[in-house]
Amino acid sequence: MSAENHKVKILIVDDDEDDFIITSEYIKHIPATEYVTDWCPKYADALQHMIKRDYDLYFVDYRLGAKSGVELLQEALDNNCEEPIILLTGKGNYEVDIKAMQLGAVDYLIKTELSIEKMERSIRYALGRAATLKALKANERKYRGIFEKSKDVVFLIDEKLNFKDVNAAILPLLGYTKEEVLQMNLGNLIDQAQHRKFLLQTLQGRREIDDWEVVFKTKKGERKSCILTATREEETSPVYIQGIIHDITNLKKIEKATLQAEKLAATGRLVRTLAHEVRNPLNNITLSVEQMQQEEKNDTMLVYLDIIHRNSRRISDLIGELLNTSRPTEIKLGVSTIQTVLDDVISSAIDRLTLKRIKLKVTYPDNGLQIFADKEKLKLALLNIVINAIEAMEEQKGTLTITLAQVQQQAVLKIADDGVGISEENITRLFEPYFTQKRNGMGLGLAFTLNILQAHKATVDVASKVGQGTTFTITFPMAESVDSEVMTKPGMVERTDSKGNGATQ
Repeated sequence: MSAENHKVKILIVDDDEDDFIITSEYIKHIPATEYVTDWCPKYADALQHMIKRDYDLYFVDYRLGAKSGVELLQEALDNNCEEPIILLTGKGNYEVDIKAMQLGAVDYLIKTELSIEKMERSIRYALGRAATLKALKANERKYRGIFEKSKDVVFLIDEKLNFKDVNAAILPLLGYTKEEVLQMNLGNLIDQAQHRKFLLQTLQGRREIDDWEVVFKTKKGERKSCILTATREEETSPVYIQGIIHDITNLKKIEKATLQAEKLAATGRLVRTLAHEVRNPLNNITLSVEQMQQEEKNDTMLVYLDIIHRNSRRISDLIGELLNTSRPTEIKLGVSTIQTVLDDVISSAIDRLTLKRIKLKVTYPDNGLQIFADKEKLKLALLNIVINAIEAMEEQKGTLTITLAQVQQQAVLKIADDGVGISEENITRLFEPYFTQKRNGMGLGLAFTLNILQAHKATVDVASKVGQGTTFTITFPMAESVDSEVMTKPGMVERTDSKGNGATQ
């Protein structure tokens, strides 16, 4: 508050009325100013005024009966008093001076050395400093509010990437509490070692990194795609780095699903065009061969004609299969319990599991999870994933793990094997039609599976490491809750409930 433009209210806290009168006279004679001075002789009353912020400035005598002005200063600051306080004393005391300034007094004046000039300078300095501190505190509250309420992770780290501060958004993103993160290093949260090294070198060299896409590991071991921006601040001591982490995991999933859908659509258009062009001459060949079979009497020629006829039919069947996988799947949705569908899948795959002596572990939640599904088509899609998982594992050594859980309003299904795994390069092509790693495969199985799952509004994510195995994570939107008894099929299945208790059925 400026003394030139406003009436400044000053409270003089002194148990000696004569000293109050002397001090107030000095204030009244300060030229070109308008101050209002009041007297408060009691410690408790003065403290209440300070807590209520009734005045713009306080002069506090060091001696206030049983208590001291330093104690009043301490209590006032403990109660968030932001107005400036000037300590008065009858004689100079270096220790009191130092203690008062350390506690937060803006000045320390000796009564016997007071003058109009000294009083004017002290008041002007105190009010100017108070205005500056109020502005700084207001800015601090504003930016602290932005820091704390941001949906993105905002952090401060040192030169070695050790966390110094972080907002609460770290918990929903990575699963760590603020207290846990403050004991950690930012580099240890990044998924790949080369990316950790790149981050450290970049911040030490260029001193900033802008919109860098990087993968973080959550507390549960999941991977989150994020955009990282960080800047090194050199003008502070010690040097610190401030930054923001923005989660783009869902965006990446949507982009991936859109790209897969576009690939399927483009492939479908190509297949339908080729099928039309091939079927016309193929039909002519088939009809001609059938006519020749009726007229030909030579047994040798009939053998050759039969070969041509059978292979023409085979080509026609293949074209039909290609067309079926390229068309959007027509499904009839109804409310189904996903556990029931999974039990049917396991029942269909149990012979393969038994022949290869593969272990099976299944974990279901205690309640039945309801989704909208075409049970038969969904069974085919999930069975295809399960069969691929079984074929990827060695005989007698593998374990197929099927886990179902409810996450908010979604049913999350994980089908995991510990087989040969899939390279990073091949994962990106996994659902492409005609891409296969099998010797005699056509590469249409997973394309067909994805077609069905997308028709169920499900999202699919695949994580794999070569030599360690593959995990398919399929997320279904849940239907409204409908009471339904979960039916199970018999078989040699190790089944665990949500508490981890196992049983063989």
